[in-house]
Amino acid sequence: MPDVTLPVMALNGPTASGKTAVAVAVAQALAADGIVAEVVNADSMLVYRGMDIGTAKPSLAERGGVPHHLLDIMDVTQTASVAELQSLARATIGACRQRGVVPLLAGGSALYVHAILDDFAFPGTDPVLRARLEAELAEVGPAVLHERLAALAPDAAAGILPGNGRRIVRALEVRELTGSVTSTLPSWEYALDDVVQVGLDVPREVLDERIEQRVDRMWADGLVAEVEGLVARGLREGRTASLALGYRQVLGFLDGELTEAEARQATVTGTRRFARKQLGWFRRDPRIDWVPAGPDAATTVAAVVRGIVQGS
Repeated sequence: MPDVTLPVMALNGPTASGKTAVAVAVAQALAADGIVAEVVNADSMLVYRGMDIGTAKPSLAERGGVPHHLLDIMDVTQTASVAELQSLARATIGACRQRGVVPLLAGGSALYVHAILDDFAFPGTDPVLRARLEAELAEVGPAVLHERLAALAPDAAAGILPGNGRRIVRALEVRELTGSVTSTLPSWEYALDDVVQVGLDVPREVLDERIEQRVDRMWADGLVAEVEGLVARGLREGRTASLALGYRQVLGFLDGELTEAEARQATVTGTRRFARKQLGWFRRDPRIDWVPAGPDAATTVAAVVRGIVQGS
């Protein structure tokens, strides 16, 4: 399709705003006009096999016959980094366009979407240095390394929780390799051609209710049993998977640190906090056009894509 412009349509919004459902509806609406669209996952937790209930991973039925890329591609013991997801997503987007398919980027935090779409480079890594820092982490714990980071780069340390050993080690590695650590993200400059971004706008009180309902549904669907099964597959050893919302809280319950009711409420509270953080980051991007999250959202987005493709 050399004379047809195939945009990258990015669907943004906080967790529980309905991005996946809208993406599927958009693809189905476009199919009626002979325009093929497929969903590209930008959520770092949906890549894990077996992490289904707690991530609200769309079932085959919920995917509505629309192909979804970058789901279930890693074991829970593997580490899903921003850099790796950037590489995988960009390759998938390129492959879709080569096949004449419109890629619909959906899910994930603003950081992941920003990294995929924009001119966003990552500092290198040094395996020997990383191994030394991880050995220190195992020996003295994250709080001690966080204090060291705070002395070297207070601004960077302020943006990392003292218990997040993985991020602390990475920050210290970057500091030693480059001489600085900055929390300033690159400017809004697309690395891909013909990107269109839409945000799903949900009133806060509605979003809070959706999140609580989602967590209730996860518990009813067997989240605790899912986590128990994943523990046997190495969940506790997973440096990123074990930190996922819901999974971390259930692990606390299984370890006797929380009651089940406390784990559930901590999941609700943590998810609401994460949603606000996501929304704050998305709102900083002036290129996102916001539409009400509802039955008309898919119609609006499909019309935008249709206009670009047919107009070209």
